[in-house]
Amino acid sequence: MRFAISLLTVWGIAAIIGTVQKQNEPYTNYVIQLGQFWFEAFDKLGLYDVYHAPWFLLILMFVMVSTGLCVTRNTPSMLREMRAWREHVTESSLRLFKHQVEYQATSDLPRLQNWLIARGFRTRSILQQDGATLIVAKAGSNHRLGYIFTHLAIVVIFLGFLMDGDVPLKVQQMMGTKELETRDIPPAQVPLKSWLPSDTFSFRGNMTIPEGGRGSVAFLRIRDGYMIQDLPFSIELKQFRIEHYATGQPKSFESDVLIHDRDLQKPLAATIRVNHPLIYKGVAIYQSDFQDGGSELSFDGWELAGGESKPFKINANVFDKLKLTTKTEPLVLELDDFRPFNVLNLSPDGKGRPHNVGPSATFKLRDSQGQAHEYLNYMLPVMLEGRAYQVSGMRAAPNEPYQYLRIPLDENGAINTYMQWRALMSDTAKSAVIAKQLAVQVPEKDGLRSNFESSVVRLLNLFAHSGFNGLAGFIEKTVPAKNQEKAAQAYIKILEGAAMTAYGMTEQGKGKAPDVTSLNFVRDGLNTMSDSFLYGAPFYLQLTDYKLHRASGLQLTKSPGKNLVYAGSILLVLGIFAMFYIHERRIWLLVKENSVLFAMSSARKTRDFETEFSRLSLELRTELKLELES
Repeated sequence: MRFAISLLTVWGIAAIIGTVQKQNEPYTNYVIQLGQFWFEAFDKLGLYDVYHAPWFLLILMFVMVSTGLCVTRNTPSMLREMRAWREHVTESSLRLFKHQVEYQATSDLPRLQNWLIARGFRTRSILQQDGATLIVAKAGSNHRLGYIFTHLAIVVIFLGFLMDGDVPLKVQQMMGTKELETRDIPPAQVPLKSWLPSDTFSFRGNMTIPEGGRGSVAFLRIRDGYMIQDLPFSIELKQFRIEHYATGQPKSFESDVLIHDRDLQKPLAATIRVNHPLIYKGVAIYQSDFQDGGSELSFDGWELAGGESKPFKINANVFDKLKLTTKTEPLVLELDDFRPFNVLNLSPDGKGRPHNVGPSATFKLRDSQGQAHEYLNYMLPVMLEGRAYQVSGMRAAPNEPYQYLRIPLDENGAINTYMQWRALMSDTAKSAVIAKQLAVQVPEKDGLRSNFESSVVRLLNLFAHSGFNGLAGFIEKTVPAKNQEKAAQAYIKILEGAAMTAYGMTEQGKGKAPDVTSLNFVRDGLNTMSDSFLYGAPFYLQLTDYKLHRASGLQLTKSPGKNLVYAGSILLVLGIFAMFYIHERRIWLLVKENSVLFAMSSARKTRDFETEFSRLSLELRTELKLELES
């Protein structure tokens, strides 16, 4: 029994781990969260699917069998003890009780029995050989049912767990009749060894259905792969609805569905809400989440290098993969997700109120070597420090945080001004024109102006090809260490002057004189140009329009053992209540002609029992005294 209790403790700890650690997540998520070492350690222990781990199920089975044998062995004796009155006790034994007192008085037997019954005791009287009468009383005999119910509850609950486990599937995998599928392929291409029949005893899977779509299979994520569960019916999503709070966060969401089944004369219409599942043919269908269902997206593609200032157009759907031709190498655009709402806290100290910054698109750009960068582009301008930017996040690996490229917008909230200015700054053919305009105020004597123009041209070309990092490397190589800081300040001042000149050329004809706003725009532009060399893509995709298509995420479970778990839980509550709140007490009254011997016992000698014995002793004394006086 001690070994069973130890195993039950281990099982309980494992269940806690299964509650804290998210189960059946994609393995890449665990690698990101835990690191490679702990990922492998947890994988060997089966902690990513604790409730179906072989050692977990073996412990469960052992404890269930052990507890069941214990209940079978001890229940008959406990039931006999509950029914027993212990009427064969002798006077000498009663006088040895710690809790006993004798009164010198006479009493009426029916009156004493009524006194005991009034206090919740059941009574029985036995005539002794010496003429005395023994009144036996007991209360709380059902206390022993607590032991029976509690242990039986463990058996019932664990049996329910086993019924909802995947023991048959594990056996089939060991025999080689079933295999996990690890490839990302359509269901029609998945081999039959990775399919489960529609009459599977129990399962838990997920399906995602776009609006207007229909599905008849669920995906069961198992370790690093999946299996496909065939359903005896199909689900059609007619409409998906979602409500948001004022901040833009989801408030509630629901799906209007049609169940198609050959056993139905017409499709069954139903609405599935969060925490309000639809149960059909023993399968509970829950509203679990929502995703994009293939929204139509439109982009303007802006070159980040070279002299091109006009955008190219891209129209595609989420989940599409498009081949793009660039000046360096071909790229594949993989559209992963679209979100119409993004609730962010953009306050500098992080203490501000989160708000909705509008739609965003997530995509990858994959090169010919298979390497990819992931991007998160926001559609609407984002206000940072009082200025408007187009913001794009980039990361080279899923476990890295996004690094953001901020593209400054003009007073009209348009990106065109920056792109025209950037194209002018990047065009080596225009560098001489910019340098010549900037050098107007430089004296012409001794070749100062021409030398200055040449320096500006070299500086512009250097910055256009490598940004601030290239400029810093040039200074380190050509300027003594003690003069590098002054040289950097001088070069940046010249660069800002050239950038302001280019900005003036871009804004020609608008009748606007340069001001502080223009200087801020130029400085932001220089930072953006420099950061674009770390952006990992030769162009920026600006999301310009979309047509939203949603998809509903449903979880389907078939759990025939859940009713046993519920029944076992009720038994467990009743058993614990009986053990802790029902106390077995027994009373013996040995009534003779001129005396009454009162003895009391309990399975637990608690303070409450001591108090009850003292109280009953006084009440019995009062009862006997009242009888004598009457």
